[in-house]
Amino acid sequence: MKRAVIWVALAALPAMAQPGQPAPPLASRSLTSSQAATQLPPGLAGVGIQQRLDSQLPLEAKFRDEYGREVTLGKYFEGRKPVLLAPVYYRCPMLCTQIMSGLEGALRAVSLDPGKEFEVVAFSFDPKDVPETALAKKEMYMKRYRRANTQNGWHFLTGDEASIKALTDALGYHVKYDPKTDQFAHASGVMIATPQGRLSKYFYGVEYSPRDIRLGLVEASENRIGNPVDALLLYCFHYDPATGKYGAVAMNMVRFGGAAFTLIGGTFLLIMFRRDFRRDRKSVAEAGRDVRNG
Repeated sequence: MKRAVIWVALAALPAMAQPGQPAPPLASRSLTSSQAATQLPPGLAGVGIQQRLDSQLPLEAKFRDEYGREVTLGKYFEGRKPVLLAPVYYRCPMLCTQIMSGLEGALRAVSLDPGKEFEVVAFSFDPKDVPETALAKKEMYMKRYRRANTQNGWHFLTGDEASIKALTDALGYHVKYDPKTDQFAHASGVMIATPQGRLSKYFYGVEYSPRDIRLGLVEASENRIGNPVDALLLYCFHYDPATGKYGAVAMNMVRFGGAAFTLIGGTFLLIMFRRDFRRDRKSVAEAGRDVRNG
């Protein structure tokens, strides 16, 4: 029963435990650190996500990819594409699988392709994880994702404590190791970074809106990916850091409606004026012919 309570608390952790941390999607308001301390199990103290929007990621941090090759985090930003980051650990018995499954399911509904328009980088914050385990995880999710020519856009990294700490500190992602169970207490969420390696968006929980993911990638890329409809949606929707979601901006929608009405009305009036002008010219011409013939 105690473990079940802890897992339920973990799923709602994205902003409960840290001062300045945003409210989780299901919370009605932010909690102060003292409030959180009274509501969280002792084993979760200090665990959570503290947003570091616009912070620079440690691109020089060294990891190993799923094939055991040494790489730097910066390798995945060389293509000048946004990067979707998923902090997990591959031995996790429950929550991390839900995070990756939720992400894979959301990306299946997004038409943008990993490897072409953006990169997906899952990294383990457990220094005990090894490339062989990372490769097995990648193969499992690739079988589910089943989109041709996208395997090179998914990356599953492992690293040592120093590199892991550099990256998790930059993300504001705080975990806690329990030696008794050999497991980590951690929050659930994914992040998007710009092509320059600066944090742009946080999305919380284990299920992610395909619309929010797509808009986050388009916005992080400075509209270099996507289409004109995405640019329009970004105008109508606004990212709320407190919830990690996009919400409609009423004033922008009113402005867009007014602009659309003006454009349509102006076009209609222009057509009517041109038609009346042509009709008047025709009437004058016919009257002139009548005078000459008379």
